[in-house]
Amino acid sequence: MSRRADVALFPGTFDPFTNGHLDLATRAAGLFPRVVIAVAQASTKTALFPAAERVEMIKETLAGQPAAGAISVTTFEGLVVDCAKNVGATVMIRGLRAVSDFEFEFQMALMNRKLSPHLEIVYLMPDVRYTYLNATLVKEVARLGGDVHDLLPAPVSARLLAKLGRKTPSKA
Repeated sequence: MSRRADVALFPGTFDPFTNGHLDLATRAAGLFPRVVIAVAQASTKTALFPAAERVEMIKETLAGQPAAGAISVTTFEGLVVDCAKNVGATVMIRGLRAVSDFEFEFQMALMNRKLSPHLEIVYLMPDVRYTYLNATLVKEVARLGGDVHDLLPAPVSARLLAKLGRKTPSKA
């Protein structure tokens, strides 16, 4: 049986939203008519930014993107499969950067399939520039004084540095 996916859900913590996340969201927008970025409000991770601020940063980032019209942003609590149902998504987008991501993603996909057999999981690989990138690593580099401006969209970089009490680096 063939079915067309009109809405794809791209869930995550996005604390913060990196250039890798942006890359995956725009790739997904090229494949599906509508992509919903779903920001997890509660997580086993401790977030640096509240969910509402993460949504604002993502919206600011998308404002200048060609794919912005196909992408919306929301928050969710609870099971991601319930979020998918609420937004009408039949596909969930997940990123795979390296083999190390696979085991966790595989287990999560099987659990989500058990909970929602009609939700398909689509894995996208980011551009090679972002294969090592994750939000936790970016936050740690920023905390320790490293330059993260080319790892994050400009609105996100500015807020992260402000949150950490650092000045935005001046352009030379």
